[in-house]
Amino acid sequence: MGNRLTNLQRFYGLMAELDGRVSGKRYLRDCQGRMDWPMRGVYFFFEDGELRSQSGSGPRVVRVGTHALKAGSRTTLWKRLSQHKGVARSGGGNHRGSIFRLNVGTALLDRDGLECESWDNRQSNAPCEVRLAEQPIEQMVSGVIGAMPFLWVEVSDDAGAESERGIIERGSIALLSNWEKVPIDPPSESWLGNQSNRERVRASGLWNSNHVDEAYDPNFLDVLERRVEQMGWRG
Repeated sequence: MGNRLTNLQRFYGLMAELDGRVSGKRYLRDCQGRMDWPMRGVYFFFEDGELRSQSGSGPRVVRVGTHALKAGSRTTLWKRLSQHKGVARSGGGNHRGSIFRLNVGTALLDRDGLECESWDNRQSNAPCEVRLAEQPIEQMVSGVIGAMPFLWVEVSDDAGAESERGIIERGSIALLSNWEKVPIDPPSESWLGNQSNRERVRASGLWNSNHVDEAYDPNFLDVLERRVEQMGWRG
């Protein structure tokens, strides 16, 4: 626990540095594609009411993600964020294109005692009438995710599994995850993720499924630090 606590303190020190360099966290509900997004990067979501209890003070990271990890992928950072945000016009979205939206939706369904049999069906396409019936849940998900403050760091290297984006994402998730470990900065009792039907979400304390059960290589923090320091100050 000692080394992990030290590494978490370093990680959150870098989050504080990043916060200053991008002039503060943004909310997806207020974001659009014309803002000054880098082409590629890694994002870190926080959540109201979810505070660190051991590594220091302030909010804890509840979700880490990136994009374009497959060779040849052209997905941009904003494209990935917009998939999580949903559709501004309707307030809805497509949880089949965002595991983040899927996980938040399953927790909302359980918390509010709602039923939507098609929600957890992983088929990539669904008939129009199914999507229409899911729209109220999609709107709830957009409200929850849109209210989460987040940071982002530019990592504009080539798409591929060995991208530094992948190194930062995997390392951050594995470090933050409480899966089968002595918990550090555990979620609050009221955290929505506690209602998830995904054991990986509940046990890790993150809205992530991949990498929560992996060991982390602390060297990823050197990569993250270098990328944070490359972010120019904005004022």
